[in-house]
Amino acid sequence: MIEKTLVILKPDAMQQNLAGTIIERFTKAGLRLVACKMMRLNESILREHYDFLADKSFFPNILAYMQECPVLVMVLKGENAISGVRSLLGPTDSSIAPKGTIRGDFGKDKSRNVVHASDSEVSAQKEIARFFKASEIFE
Repeated sequence: MIEKTLVILKPDAMQQNLAGTIIERFTKAGLRLVACKMMRLNESILREHYDFLADKSFFPNILAYMQECPVLVMVLKGENAISGVRSLLGPTDSSIAPKGTIRGDFGKDKSRNVVHASDSEVSAQKEIARFFKASEIFE
């Protein structure tokens, strides 16, 4: 099934200059980049994006971390893109992610894990619409 998924290269990925390396891993796996932009995430969009974590004690840390520097937000498209991207990333906790996965190779821990990716078709649709206008997606 052809799907689209949202991916955010988080501040630690950008600070380590990993954008090209990470995008190359996605494209070598057969995914196509159909939208991409660099942006500074403000508190409003982060509160909407991470609303399911808003009541957690670590939420202020997420807000601060995600605003450290601009991030790269993109839409990838391909066969089973959602599960494919998540497989390439490895587990959310980089400290247990296997080497060879993006998080295992470049992440530090559960929060500094270099990439956010949609976890389902429903979240992918909502997240893509949150960050991109339909006219910004080039299929």
